[in-house]
Amino acid sequence: MTRNLKATRVVFVAGLVAFVSPSLYSQQSNLQTSFLAPVAIRPLSGGITATIVEAEHLSYMREVAKEKRSSAVTFQPTPSDLLIRQAEERFKTGTKAFQDHDYDRARTEFDGAIDTMLSASENPTDRNLFQSKLEDMVDAIHRDDLAGMGAAAPEEVPGFDKAPLDDIVTMTFTVDPKIKDKVQSEVKSTASALPLVVNDTVLSYINYFNTRGHRTIEAGIERAGRYSAMISKVLAEEGIPQELIHLAQAESGFLPRAVSRASAEGLWQFVKFRGNEYGLKQTPYSDERLDPEKATRAAARHLHDLYNEFGDWYLAIAAYNCGPGNVEKAVERSGYADYWELRARHLLPAETTNYVPIILAMTIMSKNAQAYGLDQVLPDAAIEYDTVVTTSPTNLALIGDLSDTPVSELVQLNPALLRSIAPGNFEIRVPKGTAAQVNAGLELVPTELRAASRVHRVEAGESIASIARMYNSTAARISTANNLLGSDPAEGDRLVVPAAYHELIPALRTPHAAVRAGASRTSRTVVASRKTPAKKPAAVTTVAAKRPVHHAAGNLAQLQGHNQSLNR
Repeated sequence: MTRNLKATRVVFVAGLVAFVSPSLYSQQSNLQTSFLAPVAIRPLSGGITATIVEAEHLSYMREVAKEKRSSAVTFQPTPSDLLIRQAEERFKTGTKAFQDHDYDRARTEFDGAIDTMLSASENPTDRNLFQSKLEDMVDAIHRDDLAGMGAAAPEEVPGFDKAPLDDIVTMTFTVDPKIKDKVQSEVKSTASALPLVVNDTVLSYINYFNTRGHRTIEAGIERAGRYSAMISKVLAEEGIPQELIHLAQAESGFLPRAVSRASAEGLWQFVKFRGNEYGLKQTPYSDERLDPEKATRAAARHLHDLYNEFGDWYLAIAAYNCGPGNVEKAVERSGYADYWELRARHLLPAETTNYVPIILAMTIMSKNAQAYGLDQVLPDAAIEYDTVVTTSPTNLALIGDLSDTPVSELVQLNPALLRSIAPGNFEIRVPKGTAAQVNAGLELVPTELRAASRVHRVEAGESIASIARMYNSTAARISTANNLLGSDPAEGDRLVVPAAYHELIPALRTPHAAVRAGASRTSRTVVASRKTPAKKPAAVTTVAAKRPVHHAAGNLAQLQGHNQSLNR
């Protein structure tokens, strides 16, 4: 992982981004352990209508112009200012459509407003005011008033986590002199392919992780169970010491959707250009840096290349953190190809000076688990899954319907997916043993309907009318799609419900957001899908499969999105 901290900026993803002050980065050790909650919504009286009335009187352009007049400076709007005005107009149009119950148009206008605001982020005259307007706009769109636009789509898009290393890599801790002899004795009897050194810096991190940072180590060991077998296999295949699994532990705490303040992402914290160099690609729908297996393979090959260049694992690890160019320059300036010597001469970036000691501390403690109270930590079960290849854009909620799986579980199985829609020809992971029923169910839903349709299993007492209300649809639309010809379905039937799913705004992917969202609640598990039947059927058969499907619902609009990432 290469970090150029001078180039640290906010990363934008299609949809929702907030600019949050760097002061939110508190040096704390209570690392987050799950996906982000939805953006906190500040209550406003009057709902969206009140927000629009306020916006008409306090638009961005008018506020900036007023401020400039008061300072006797002529206001010359930038291209970004003009885009912000366009975004506000689209937001107003969307609100009017919402009030008229024209939800399709409202959704289009709201999406366009957010996209235009993101495009305006380059050079607004007043960045603080721009930030405030963007956040107000997002809050309004997410308000409960908007729930009527998609009552059957409460699932969240994937969220992101703050990289644990950000909290501790620049910190210093005290050394407990009482543990020095103990640790040195442990290291002498510890077998390790990675050389283990004990000095005051390593001891200070052992002392931290064994006291107030103990939960950080425990959480990492727990989550490591999901990926350790896969990581061990890949490291062995690439000729990398097994101990370097702790590099991933230090980088991400085995959170596959971790994002650092320097815009590195994933289990192994790749920046975009380095990930691309090792085959990790990005699209508007996915980012392979967030794919645990692909990122592990890329990280192992990168580490192998770095070791071949420097001939020393400590220098290779340092180069993974700050970039091989920085290590090369430090070696050239000092004449020493020795990490500890470069560190002592202050020739490495500040973050890198603690990077190797942190990994060594984690390695020593894990190899002597009983001595540090880690032997009783129960690792999570290994993640197992089947793979289904989509043939057209398909929403996760539909996959959840067909596999009887909460969307939250699908999100965790597919961390590389940036949106709640999987594109065509995408390898989507489903729970082990469910691929056959998912494939069978997808065959029953026309390809052009998969991006916005759901499949509903009829329960006792439900009618077409009640199901239509549940999905904010119409009885006529459901009847037409399933050729019900005016009759209600039988209990246990599965109905294709067209245009019942509406993609939500993609999640924040900045560490600032992780801090902000984490302040509201300690548990941030993604919401499960609306309804999960208690019993999985042996096969999926929809009512639509029993009768010819009519396509009167019309063609669906093509889903669009964009994803902007910054190189470090």
